[in-house]
Amino acid sequence: MTGRERLLTAINKGKPDRLPCLIHAWVDYHLKTHMNGMDQFQAYECIGMDPVIYIVPNYIYNSKDMANWVVDQRDLGCDGSGNQLWQKTIMTPAGILTGKGASNQYTAWDTEFIIKDEKDFEIWNKYVPLPERVDWTPVTEAKKRIGENGIVRGYVFDFGQLSPWQTFSACLFGVEKAIMACFDEPDWMHYVLESMLQKKLKVLGRSDRIEFDLVESGGGGGSSTVISPSLHKEFCLPYDKVQHKAIHEFGTKIVYHLCGGLMPLLEIVAQNGTDGLETMTPPSMGGDCDLGEAKKRVGDKLFFIGGFDQNEGFEKGNPQKVREMVHQLHSICSDGSYICAPSDQFFHGSVENLRAFAEAARECVYT
Repeated sequence: MTGRERLLTAINKGKPDRLPCLIHAWVDYHLKTHMNGMDQFQAYECIGMDPVIYIVPNYIYNSKDMANWVVDQRDLGCDGSGNQLWQKTIMTPAGILTGKGASNQYTAWDTEFIIKDEKDFEIWNKYVPLPERVDWTPVTEAKKRIGENGIVRGYVFDFGQLSPWQTFSACLFGVEKAIMACFDEPDWMHYVLESMLQKKLKVLGRSDRIEFDLVESGGGGGSSTVISPSLHKEFCLPYDKVQHKAIHEFGTKIVYHLCGGLMPLLEIVAQNGTDGLETMTPPSMGGDCDLGEAKKRVGDKLFFIGGFDQNEGFEKGNPQKVREMVHQLHSICSDGSYICAPSDQFFHGSVENLRAFAEAARECVYT
């Protein structure tokens, strides 16, 4: 099989010639410090793995819409820990939204969310610009570059991350405040999520097509280590189902991302229309995934990506340890429908261990 055939066979719940594997979105820090500044294409080639390229299309906005959403982001210097600080001001005809954040060599995060109350949401809801056109050129060019060696994945237009709950709670409002609003103002929370969903659907309708081989949805904010199964069922499931139905109409497969607890959510996720589930994070990394149990409960409905403890394997391990870990995961998923991958992003890990990961996957042949 080609790399593309191998990956798509697993995504379509089949059994490929051998175990496919991927890296969950190379981070700049690792590429710079461990991979001599390579890009993701070069990194995949260096370690000998079928490429799974993460990329986004170009979103084209109307100038009139942008005139009602003027963003001024300013550098505030560094704090005592060396974190780079910034402040963002968004000017609209109805008022100003403000936010703050920070970043370091590894990642970036928000320290003040731009939506603080219902009034702010109404400003956001009325004036946040939507793309009038989606240019898929970056995606199609990536597909041409890798050819039959691999696939391209990404997520459809959003205002932060992947799905309404994840974006609103983690990127616009704050997780704790969003959880409290589910109890104190559930009607308002449903209004917020429905408003966000309709905006996403509008952009999907303007897309003409989806060039991704695999679309990622969901988000860690929906994990059972963040919200309860009952909240997930009420505030994630209905919106995920609609979004997934719309994506499927373009003929694209979907993987649902939960980078935390997921075992209490398996049957709920299996109802939302996704084709697969990631990151299958094990207890050693703060998740709760029992991959064998997950296969028994929903393996007839979903393919899986993930399950590999990158801290134990890539960062602290050695090639032999990595091989043992990969072979163990393969033995659990001996019937296919599985792509071996680290449980989300990682920042450390030698090239030697990464190559052992790819080599071990090649050794795991299906019978």
